[in-house]
Amino acid sequence: MTLVAILSGAGVSTDSGIPDYRGPNGLWRKDPEAEKLVTYDYYMADPEIRRRSWQMRRTSATWSAEPNAAHRAVAELDRRPGMAVRVITQNVDGLHQLGGMPERKVLELHGTARAVTCTRCHARSSMREALERVEAGEADPACLVCGGILKSATVMFGERLDPEVLGQAMAIAKASEVFIAVGTTLQVQPAASLAGIAADHGARLIVVNAEPTPYDEQAEQVVREPIGSALPELLKELA
Repeated sequence: MTLVAILSGAGVSTDSGIPDYRGPNGLWRKDPEAEKLVTYDYYMADPEIRRRSWQMRRTSATWSAEPNAAHRAVAELDRRPGMAVRVITQNVDGLHQLGGMPERKVLELHGTARAVTCTRCHARSSMREALERVEAGEADPACLVCGGILKSATVMFGERLDPEVLGQAMAIAKASEVFIAVGTTLQVQPAASLAGIAADHGARLIVVNAEPTPYDEQAEQVVREPIGSALPELLKELA
């Protein structure tokens, strides 16, 4: 059984219509103010930021997005005999699971946009329910359990990654025989360091990304082709 770890970033979901953050057409380049909407301290301190955040969530491209060829190719690899696949994703869109990867085989480093959590009592519920309340006229819906401030169950700027999820990701990186970093600039730590950890522990490192990354020199193979066609082709040839 070959353990293949796939670290996926925003570039995997752009073909599904979800814009990346830092690319040439990225969200933060188009609207630097938008970064405040996902920064924990601003969000907690300013009701207006929260109101704008809820409107951004309401109109998010995530809700109409469908898994693309890259997501489906990863799920197909997982179904191939002799292959054990684990996805470690920086994305919060849930498209790997919708594309056929079992929930238990996907680690969401930055959380999920499909749920909300209370910042006070940590009760968790669905984003859909929260957005229905926004549609009904609640500009900044509070937690129904304790009245605390609700936020997306994603890791905002200024928040730490879940140490348990990060620990699992590190264990997978160390144990993997093939580690594919796809659609990620490998610049955001600690996620980026997983590529180096995998290579240091003997994994065959493959980088699939439009732009150069800091880990290209450690990679056995670097692919600069469009992800939607390059990743399915690469995974098909994986022995």
